[in-house]
Amino acid sequence: MNLPFDGAISRFFEEDVPEEIRNAIKRREKGEIINPDYPYSERMSRKAYKKELEALQIELVKLQSWVKETGARVAIVFEGRDAAGKGGTIKRVRKNLNPRGARVVALSKPTDREQTEWYFQRYIDHLPAGGELVLYDRSWYNRGVVEKVFGFCTDEQRAHFFTQAPDFEKMLADEGILLFKLWLNVGRGEQLRRFLKRERNPLKQWKLSRIDVEGLKRWDQYSAAIEETFERTHASHAPWTVIRSDDKRRARINAIRKVLHGIDYARKDKKAIGKIDPKVCGGPDIWDA
Repeated sequence: MNLPFDGAISRFFEEDVPEEIRNAIKRREKGEIINPDYPYSERMSRKAYKKELEALQIELVKLQSWVKETGARVAIVFEGRDAAGKGGTIKRVRKNLNPRGARVVALSKPTDREQTEWYFQRYIDHLPAGGELVLYDRSWYNRGVVEKVFGFCTDEQRAHFFTQAPDFEKMLADEGILLFKLWLNVGRGEQLRRFLKRERNPLKQWKLSRIDVEGLKRWDQYSAAIEETFERTHASHAPWTVIRSDDKRRARINAIRKVLHGIDYARKDKKAIGKIDPKVCGGPDIWDA
């Protein structure tokens, strides 16, 4: 099989990853959680997951109906390390919603023109109008983390971003936009395991990029950038919710619960939504570097 990037991920696994992580991946049994600091040793059962997810998706349909009827505006930012499960979570949120009123925004590299604009400008163009939910698959926080780690911005540009981001989000809140900032965090071993799985699957190789390959070597730089981003942009008007996603099923369930609990929509069934698991979903204090 021809592996993307000449098998760079497999080579990193065999030659560069810390030995304890390599051994943990090799010893892993089906359904087992690799990260020893994760609060559960095994992933959520499929039966329980499907049952809870269906109930939550019914509530999401109710939420969208209320958003459309009232003209509410909802923006959900999905951020996190590579392979943390952002796309899969977005897919489950949007699965039964009317796509006309539930848009996904996944912006590519800025054009030459966009690089001369105010940094937030191209994200503003995609904010929700009345009756819409917008799901940002990565967002303006690229500058806080990825651009810092790979040198795509200067330290001065990043510092300027941090002075403006809280005020920008305060304006969104004052405007009445319901903003949720979700950070999906995955352990180092589980991230690498997911990359290896993608590398070997021809149907998923497209998900990999050179940034992913190079990012494997920069775990600590990512951690430092993430920690500073939380410190500089976690605010009462726009708090961060950290979701530990070593178990994708628990992550998806709790991400949806967080949003549903945060909005008082019509015909809301709190019992169907269930309680957020504080071991998996909370503030930056549960973030695991």
